[in-house]
Amino acid sequence: MNTNLQNYYIHCAEHYEEMYQRPESQTELAGIAKQLQHLLKNRKVLEVACGTGYWTELYATKANQVLATDSCAAMLAIAKAKQASDRSGTKKIDYQLADAFTEHNGPFDACVAGFWWSHIKRSEQSVFLHTIQKICGSGTVLVIFDQCYVEGTSTPIARTDSGGNTYQIRRLPDESRHEMIVNFPTDSTLRKKLAEYAQNIRIVRGTYYWLLTCVLR
Repeated sequence: MNTNLQNYYIHCAEHYEEMYQRPESQTELAGIAKQLQHLLKNRKVLEVACGTGYWTELYATKANQVLATDSCAAMLAIAKAKQASDRSGTKKIDYQLADAFTEHNGPFDACVAGFWWSHIKRSEQSVFLHTIQKICGSGTVLVIFDQCYVEGTSTPIARTDSGGNTYQIRRLPDESRHEMIVNFPTDSTLRKKLAEYAQNIRIVRGTYYWLLTCVLR
């Protein structure tokens, strides 16, 4: 994760889950949770960029085992604190500090990356997919989901760089200002990028979020 993203997530960690409390997006969020529980049931899951563990907790009850990773220690600390306070006695989740390009020892038969694809530079997307393919292997279920750009609701695009990456200026409650890469891919762009690495690509796009599922080659 680049320095700007690191700084943003360090500053926003305590407020991060507020984004999941917006009334207008509750139906779509519930749909993503249901899909994750279905797709990851009885699987050994590698989660990339797990953040505060919001989604990890929602699907982990159905999974066999989860390695949840994130490169931001502040976000991961919140996820670990939730696990420490869990009274269910189920310890299926192993949280580790690691970036999205770190190679982990499996075996895994599923990988999930929520709200991470938008932060990958277009020139690095293939490297990310190759890394996941190398770690998890052929036949692995890959689930990627992220936000859509909603005119009048989303933070406006501040600039576009020479590589086609778009950037937003995010402001946080502490009044800090952060420029960060946030790409909003079309379905066709996603399919073209994933085609070399996966098959059975399916994309469900709502108003606020999109979800892609596929099987690694």
